[in-house]
Amino acid sequence: MADRKSFLLRLDPAVHDALARWAADELRSTNAQIDFLLRAALADAGRLPKDAQGPRRRGRPRADEE
Repeated sequence: MADRKSFLLRLDPAVHDALARWAADELRSTNAQIDFLLRAALADAGRLPKDAQGPRRRGRPRADEE
C-alpha cells in the first residue's frame, strides 16, 4: 500500500473527546474516523480526487500486505 501522509492536528479537547466516542461507537480508531469523515465531506463537495486510494481495510494487515 502507498505511504500515507502524517501531520499534526490540533483539536479542542471537547471535540477530540466527541470524535473518540463517535469512533468507538462505530468500532473505528479516532484516526480512522477522521479519515472517514474527511473523505465523506470531500465526496459530498465533489472534491474527492478520482485517484485517491480507498481507506485501509479494517483489522490486522495480511502478511503479504506488510
